[in-house]
Amino acid sequence: MYITKQGNHEDRDFIFSKVVEHNRKSLSAAPASPNEKVSFIARDEDEGIIGGITGTCYWQHMHIDFLWVDEAQRGQGIAEQLMGQMEEYARSLKCRLMIVETFSFQAPGFYRKQGFTEAGKIEDHPAGHSFYYFQKRL
Repeated sequence: MYITKQGNHEDRDFIFSKVVEHNRKSLSAAPASPNEKVSFIARDEDEGIIGGITGTCYWQHMHIDFLWVDEAQRGQGIAEQLMGQMEEYARSLKCRLMIVETFSFQAPGFYRKQGFTEAGKIEDHPAGHSFYYFQKRL
C-alpha cells in the first residue's frame, strides 16, 4: 500500500461516490430525493445581478449554499426576499429542514431574524472569528 496526494477531480469524485454508496445502505431512497440544486437571483434593470441565493436539496432538507447581496443594495430587504423564496421552494419540495453555515463576520444575526436557531459553533475559526451552523425546522 502507498498513499499519494492527488489533485484531480476524478479521484475526488470516486471517493465521494463511495461515501454516498455507503450512506445509501443506511438510508431509505425516499429521503434522498429530490436531489437538486436551485438558485434565485435578484436583478436590477440597470445593474444586472444585485443578489442571489443558491441551495441544494437532499435528505428532505434545503442546504443554503450561498447568499449574497451587493453592498450598495443591502438594507433594502433583498436578502429576506431571497430567503423567503428559498423557504417557499423548500416547503414545496416537502423539505423538513433548512441548514446554513456562516461566519461571525458574515450574517449570524440575519439568520436568527429569519427564524434559524444555532445548532453549533466553532470558536476561533478562522482565527479571531467563529463559524456557525444554523437550522430551521419547516
